[in-house]
Amino acid sequence: MPAFVRYLTPLILFLALAVLLYAGLSRDPRVVPSPLVGKPAPEFVLPELKDPQQQVALADFIGEVTVFNVWATWCSGCRAEHPLLMRLAEQGVRIYGLDYKDDRADALRWLQQFGDPYIANAFDESGRVGIDWGVYGTPETFIIDKQGVIRYKHIGPVTVEAINDTILPLIAELQGTPG
Repeated sequence: MPAFVRYLTPLILFLALAVLLYAGLSRDPRVVPSPLVGKPAPEFVLPELKDPQQQVALADFIGEVTVFNVWATWCSGCRAEHPLLMRLAEQGVRIYGLDYKDDRADALRWLQQFGDPYIANAFDESGRVGIDWGVYGTPETFIIDKQGVIRYKHIGPVTVEAINDTILPLIAELQGTPG
């Protein structure tokens, strides 16, 4: 092997590694492609948070565009996004919640203290449904179309920008209304 090849090989490997590292660091960590986007949402049936005798199921979403927000009382990002969810609900956006790996009494107190933007909350104490939905942290927010297909997944607290630039326009498009 010629001497210049022996010296060029580590340089080439270093440059390739530097390019990969730069590409990884320049990405927004909240933009994680979900394999579920564009596919039917996973089926579930869970007890309702406020009334465990009632159930919340994927079937409740069918026929209407629905925002499905995964949250927990122990989640600081959930507290940060909560006022924005309250505003969305006041604007008539249909929001269901998934209270994820939480304590029922804590969750009920939290909603009483900060307000309840949800039509209903599925209580996922074990986290099994969250796993089926590909949740790896809270908060996460999904937009489900009228047929029950996941059209969007937002990781982390929703922001004013995400609501105005992505969420509300997508809801309007899926509802077939000008947005």
